[in-house]
Amino acid sequence: MKKYLSYAFVILGAVCWGFIGVFNRLLGSAGVGMQNRVFVRNFPSFVLLTLVFALFRRGVFHVKPRHLPIFAASGLISILCLSWVYFNCQAECSLAVAGILLYLAPSMVVVMSALLWKTPITRRKLAALALALLGCALVSGVVGGELTGTPRGLAFGVASAFCYATYTIFAHYGLAQYDSYTMIYWTFLFAGLGSLAFLDAPALLPALATARGAAGAAGLVLVATVLPYLFYTKGLEGVESGKASIIANIEPVVAALNGVVLFHERLSVWVLLGVACVLGGVILLAKEDAPRHGEA
Repeated sequence: MKKYLSYAFVILGAVCWGFIGVFNRLLGSAGVGMQNRVFVRNFPSFVLLTLVFALFRRGVFHVKPRHLPIFAASGLISILCLSWVYFNCQAECSLAVAGILLYLAPSMVVVMSALLWKTPITRRKLAALALALLGCALVSGVVGGELTGTPRGLAFGVASAFCYATYTIFAHYGLAQYDSYTMIYWTFLFAGLGSLAFLDAPALLPALATARGAAGAAGLVLVATVLPYLFYTKGLEGVESGKASIIANIEPVVAALNGVVLFHERLSVWVLLGVACVLGGVILLAKEDAPRHGEA
């Protein structure tokens, strides 16, 4: 039961991440620029986490100085740099290209896990990875859709996948020493403080004063940042890093469904096939951890 609860946390995290596009559109329509979106996603998340943990879990504030490099790397590379390169990729490529490039991350995690910790790459895991990548390609429009992009934009996309993958790796080391809440807090401490370099207050404040800007900022911070990282990191306590990263491919499925429901985008056969592939990959991974006949 604990194993399946960990899977549920990873899935919940991916579902929340699937709403990033919704709140990005709100912020963009309110006049919030790319640099300020990096700030909006990271600094308020750090402030919110500080307030919540100060009230309910003060133990997260105590870590050993020798472990600070783990949190610094996670915050600056996996969170802050990811925000910057991914937003740049979206600016120079179609959203379909940006999405499929970001989801090269699971394959990077599987390879890095094998190199760092000798985690076996099983045939079931390879099949799940192939299904997940195919599903992402179908959902994002790589198959059956038009793609646009520049070499610079494609480079940003590959960089976003790498940054996304590193969070799972750094979390592996952080969770060996601390619980998931401590990992989350110190990661966002570095990401939040680092995001101050992106702040353009004179341009941001008028945009946030509008209802659309305020709603977009609140959603991006709470629904698409704080909650998913809490869920995903909690799930990593019971799910192998490579599997968790593959399961997170549910995110583009949720994003596609949001497009249909909220923005009246067409639900094509390709999208339906992509949903089936991604969910099939998740089921394959779940079966790999299911107790076999004769096991307790």
